[in-house]
Amino acid sequence: MSDPTIVTAALLVIGDEILSGRTKDKNIGFVAEYLTNSGIDLCEVRVVPDDIGEIVAALNTLRARYTYVFTTGGIGPTHDDLTAEAVARAFGVEIAEDPRVIALLLQWIKPEDLNVARRRMARIPKGAALVENSVSKIPGFWIGNVIVMAGIPAIMQAMLAAVGPKLKTGSRTVSQTIAAGNVPEGAYAAELGAVAADFPHLTIGSYPSMANGGYNNEIVVRGKDAAEVAEAVAKIQKFLARLQEKV
Repeated sequence: MSDPTIVTAALLVIGDEILSGRTKDKNIGFVAEYLTNSGIDLCEVRVVPDDIGEIVAALNTLRARYTYVFTTGGIGPTHDDLTAEAVARAFGVEIAEDPRVIALLLQWIKPEDLNVARRRMARIPKGAALVENSVSKIPGFWIGNVIVMAGIPAIMQAMLAAVGPKLKTGSRTVSQTIAAGNVPEGAYAAELGAVAADFPHLTIGSYPSMANGGYNNEIVVRGKDAAEVAEAVAKIQKFLARLQEKV
């Protein structure tokens, strides 16, 4: 097997409202699919509260482990929007109003309406690049390998689209789904485990579900090498065909 280029990422979701259940996160799935399609492997997702210490600790762990860390949430104008401050602390840099962001704010509000709360959104860690926001203009930012985005899904998506072309990407993951139908997991678990052991570079998962009172299971094979994926799929299909005759 060739050695593919691997680019990894983590997503840090920030917000008390996510942990309380008040807000149902709609960003994780979108980010995961976007990165996968771009050739970036999303390896970890964490959710932390609006607490500077928690955000800093998570950031420092994740940015040392992965190529990129994406964050969502906590960059608005209120007292509990603490992400920018936490990122600055994590990197050990100053944070201050950025004239570039002030100029963007003044494109949609009058100077007399540029109050203290709105100016909070212009505070950017020193040395950070801005991440364009085509929806509401107020940008995210990128410092080191950390990319900070809004929590509002439409704005987050716009920011991800803006930064996406600038990201380093690797080999795309090949994925194939096999319908196991009404064969229960217990009937194929041992043989599936043996295939997984034969192909350590692949990710092989079994996903059970129920439909119309019976099983409707699927097996997914994922990897960087299309030939290996195809070989593993063929072996799985072979034992499933045999088991389906017995159901």
